[in-house]
Amino acid sequence: MKTVVTTAYRPTTATLEWAERVSADLSLLQVPRNKRSIDRMHADERADLVVCLKERLEFYPRGRSEPFFFHPNSAAFRTKRPLEQDPLIDVSGLQRGDSFLDCTLGLASDAIVASQRVGEKGKVYGCESHPILAYVVRQGLGQYNGVPHLDEAMKRIEVISSDAVSFLQTLDSNSIDVIYMDPMFTEEITEASNFTPLRGPADQGQLTERWLTEAKRVAHKSVVLKAHFRSEDFERFGFTRRVRPNTKFHYGVILCQTQK
Repeated sequence: MKTVVTTAYRPTTATLEWAERVSADLSLLQVPRNKRSIDRMHADERADLVVCLKERLEFYPRGRSEPFFFHPNSAAFRTKRPLEQDPLIDVSGLQRGDSFLDCTLGLASDAIVASQRVGEKGKVYGCESHPILAYVVRQGLGQYNGVPHLDEAMKRIEVISSDAVSFLQTLDSNSIDVIYMDPMFTEEITEASNFTPLRGPADQGQLTERWLTEAKRVAHKSVVLKAHFRSEDFERFGFTRRVRPNTKFHYGVILCQTQK
């Protein structure tokens, strides 16, 4: 799908300059907004839109009026609680100084929680297969300033513009402490409205034997799966399911030999 870069409805010198930088970074055509609506631009340009606003980037897949943009989402309140009680931290065994790979980065909420947990001596990577989404999240992680206690944690995350399997294949065995995967749910969760504009362009691939085989090879401590409570992937792929009463998703874990 063609993608073009533009500005806010009423551009400023700063947003015009930002659009030029984004256009160069992504090797995309920059087009003037000319006070056109998003729907009008979709029709005129026949393209997805990356829109440079004063405070953030927004991505509008063609045919959608709701944008994808970076926001720390649930990480903002999850990290104000004791991190050892967070279900992801608890099930994974993630510790300070560890390394963590989020195979399905999305809005990076889980990666932010992990980064806060591992601290400055740890390392967090996140894979996003759609290059525009990867760019928007990378920019957001570096620029967002709405939650000061997460500034450093967000900046430490390294966004990898690649599908998870391809990236895992480049890594040495036992080289990442925790591998995490949260594939797009096959059953949509109504409350997860942040993912609505993401569903079209995001990688909708589900868990496969190849993916899990690579994850288990690379993981040093554990491989963690988050999925809908009705998902059969936990049992199908050998995860120990951690049931979370009254929630619509569960976690599962496969412990590596070093942790058994």
